[in-house]
Amino acid sequence: MRSVRVAVAPKAPQVGESAAARKLLCRLIASPATVVNGPNGRPFLPGRLDLSISLSHSGEWVAAAVGVGVDVGVDVQVPERATDGLIRRCCTSETGVALAGMADRDVEFAWIWTAQEACVKATGQGLAGLPWRIPVDVGQRAGTWQGVRWVSLRGRSPVPASCAYREMS
Repeated sequence: MRSVRVAVAPKAPQVGESAAARKLLCRLIASPATVVNGPNGRPFLPGRLDLSISLSHSGEWVAAAVGVGVDVGVDVQVPERATDGLIRRCCTSETGVALAGMADRDVEFAWIWTAQEACVKATGQGLAGLPWRIPVDVGQRAGTWQGVRWVSLRGRSPVPASCAYREMS
């Protein structure tokens, strides 16, 4: 059986970002858990290798994902100023042109970035996977990249967040 569960929530006051993301993960799996980082930095649950997990935080927001039978990646991003250079680096030229004319380009760019980063987290590569090379279009809600399926949580998350998954390796 394959399944993915994702949650995005505001960080509780007085709680660190990592602790808040881990607490959210515990709510997803309905039990306390010890999270350990592997040699490549990817988090996992010792003794629960049947589960894949991913955590993210940005500003006052945290996200957690748990996968059964799939490797997962999740990313949440509070929108920040998307400079022209950043857009050129992370988007195709067509997407860059579409973003240039948008009043809410910072928000739209954050949606694009969460999909890109969730994909490389699902592969276990993180930033070494060069997320900025993953093509994601303005307004795109789902897609695939190198065997990874991703879904934007538009309409389900108050801040840009995306989840990605692939068959467990």
